Amino acid sequence: MLTRKVSLRVAFFLARPGRSRLLKSTLRRGFYSQHLHSHPGSSSSREAPARPNVRFPPPDDCSRRPFHDSHTSIPPQKQPSVIELNDYQPPTTGLISYLPSSWIPYAELARLDKPAGTYYLFFPCLFSTLMAASYTHAPPLALLETSGLFFTGALIMRGAGCTINDLWDRNLDPHVTRTRLRPIARRAVTPFQGLTFTGFQLLAGLGLLLQFPTSCLYYGIPSLLLVATYPLAKRVTHYPQLVLGLAFSWGAFMGFPALGVDLLLDPTAVKAVAALYASCISWTVLYDMIYAHMDIKDDAKVGIKSIALRYEKETKAVLSGLAIVQTSLLATAGMTLGAGPVFLVGSCGSAAATLGLMIWKVRLKEVSSCWWWFKYGAWFTGGGISIGLLAEYLTQDGQLENEVEVPGSAWKELVLDNLF
Repeated sequence: MLTRKVSLRVAFFLARPGRSRLLKSTLRRGFYSQHLHSHPGSSSSREAPARPNVRFPPPDDCSRRPFHDSHTSIPPQKQPSVIELNDYQPPTTGLISYLPSSWIPYAELARLDKPAGTYYLFFPCLFSTLMAASYTHAPPLALLETSGLFFTGALIMRGAGCTINDLWDRNLDPHVTRTRLRPIARRAVTPFQGLTFTGFQLLAGLGLLLQFPTSCLYYGIPSLLLVATYPLAKRVTHYPQLVLGLAFSWGAFMGFPALGVDLLLDPTAVKAVAALYASCISWTVLYDMIYAHMDIKDDAKVGIKSIALRYEKETKAVLSGLAIVQTSLLATAGMTLGAGPVFLVGSCGSAAATLGLMIWKVRLKEVSSCWWWFKYGAWFTGGGISIGLLAEYLTQDGQLENEVEVPGSAWKELVLDNLF
């Protein structure tokens, strides 16, 4: 009779949801047999009766899921994944693969393995230098030396900007697929070490800036404020690409004072520089909008804002408008300085053609396509504009030599007529 009662209780207990696991653990601890032995009339030496033939179902999937409080702000499916350090593989190709292993995280922090950003920072400096060289008829050696200094500065300051960006984003980068293995995000570099590295980078940039005329200091130092505030713009506005454009296009101001032109005393140069600066900003917003499409899903999850998210459905229309603005302002800058058809066809024509091709061909839903056009677009558009400006400089330099020769020939003829 007792066994029947216990069996009924077991059946009733199992009928209630979620109790099978509790009963199973109870049976394992021996409480069931202990209860039978402790009943009046039972003997301590009598063997415990066999357990009832109860089939225990396996625990459901809920027992394997991590605990989640319903009051937490992030649902389980959006909880950030833990960074697996085994996912990181040291570089095996490229220049930084030859560096000591302790140096590699700092080289990656400065993005020496991804130089596309350095080229994008350098090209506005080169545009400005080539325009100033045509405007002032600077000698080729001065043009070459100034361009070399600007490239070195772009390499240093772009690295400093990336380090500052990673310091600001150290709590966001682990949640984004593309950035989760960056040195600070994967904890190969501590925030203090990153801050110290930034100090050395800025000192190196200052030492290079001192190689230019003193007036370049007044134009170069304010750009640091834009470099430091760009990461914050991603948190408060959908237009961080505009802030990036203000920073990356700052080189448009630098070429003229580097070749001895005082912008405060030359209204023509100021107008040309303003148009060139605005043109470079449009170009920066354009290519970085394509770049932002690589992270558009992760950005939406972690709350990072971008113009790609704001105009996700109208991206190619926005890109087309930016290309028109960029080309028009570039033409305005050149014509202000008296540039001729060589510039219009070579620089403006190539810019319109390469940007149009990129907008037509890029597949915004594919990360690999966005990266390819971002990586090589610097050379397609920036290289085309530079070649056009260089051709304009060589053309004007040749015209100047002819203008100098004509008075000399006339003077010789005048002397010969007087002598004979």
